[in-house]
Amino acid sequence: MKIAYFDCSSGISGDMCLGALIDAGVPVKKLEKELRKLHVKGYKLISQKVKRAGFRATKVGVIENSKLKVQSSKKWSDIERIIKASSLSESVKQKGLKIFKGLFEAEAKVHGETFDKAHLHELGAVDCLVDIMGTLICLELLGIEEAYASPVNLGSGFVKTKHGILSVPAPATIEILRCKVQDAGMPRPAEQGRGCKIYSNGTPFELTTPTGAVILKELSSGFGNMPDMIVESIGVGTGNKDFKEKANVLRVFIGESRAARVYQPSAPAVTIIETTIDDMNPQIYEYVMERLFKAGALDVYLTQLIMKKGRPGIKLTVLCNGKDKDNLMKIIFEETTTIGLRFYEANRKTLDREIKQVKTKFGKVSIKVSRLGNMIVRRRPEYEDCKKLAKKMKMPLVEVLKTASKVS
Repeated sequence: MKIAYFDCSSGISGDMCLGALIDAGVPVKKLEKELRKLHVKGYKLISQKVKRAGFRATKVGVIENSKLKVQSSKKWSDIERIIKASSLSESVKQKGLKIFKGLFEAEAKVHGETFDKAHLHELGAVDCLVDIMGTLICLELLGIEEAYASPVNLGSGFVKTKHGILSVPAPATIEILRCKVQDAGMPRPAEQGRGCKIYSNGTPFELTTPTGAVILKELSSGFGNMPDMIVESIGVGTGNKDFKEKANVLRVFIGESRAARVYQPSAPAVTIIETTIDDMNPQIYEYVMERLFKAGALDVYLTQLIMKKGRPGIKLTVLCNGKDKDNLMKIIFEETTTIGLRFYEANRKTLDREIKQVKTKFGKVSIKVSRLGNMIVRRRPEYEDCKKLAKKMKMPLVEVLKTASKVS
């Protein structure tokens, strides 16, 4: 499994993250080509080699060269529209929406605004879009399956904002990085492994920005020491500041994980939500499932059963990450007739999985490959890809599926 480890001993910002990934091997022209799929114009991406405390690093900047509407598009509805209208991969779009949602939720909380009215107070919309979506594109181009990070250095001192002088960390930054707790005051089990570890070494500057914080919070599978890995490349990114006593850089290590993952839990835990329903129009389930998947559910399924007094019913089961639990339960209460839910934590074990693109006589199809160690256990074509090709080529779906299954 290919992984990335971010060394945040000098903090992290969006431009540092993008610079480190470009330095790790992502061609700038390929990144620019993918960024054009956002359909955002009026800016230029600049990448240059610089030195920080005597060490080489890559600095990336966004230069705006015209006044377009997107520059004032700082609300969630604006960003959501831009991302959804893009022609980026579905994976990048969904991760981008998730990251921006976390950013807007933090801004809304610290400024006492509703989510819909919150806006990117200190951030430029173009900069933010390029930094966040560019980071996701780079990770996809590098084939990264999981990311990890060191404890995050926040810096210290004060930062100048539109609302005056504030102490470091900025309110939005610490809101993003804080570990959410239950009423009892203890971290949820599923979040204990993902809680962001933070510290300050006294450097009198803002080292970690809200953009850098939200990228780490949403993408990192864990915070701590470098995992057991075989390093293939190292990227070094930097921002504007140059400290004499310390290199102000973000390092990213790219390589293969050496940890045995076969039959190992792919996450500390998953949350299972269940409810039984016997008084709802069955046609509604399709819509409920669609909403749950879009909101981050890992799996949703229905089980037929017989309830009290011989009434036929349905058990709705949702698998999810702990941090998504509350939102998914809210959707179930809104969209179904249930008046109660059960939820509990469970460990899970999975085979190694990867998605490969193959060429067939009908077109390109994604194949999900599952492995037990070095042995391929099964190969299955993605249903949605095959369905699109079947419609496009006016061929039987079963024929497209059969052809895709045979391509190695």
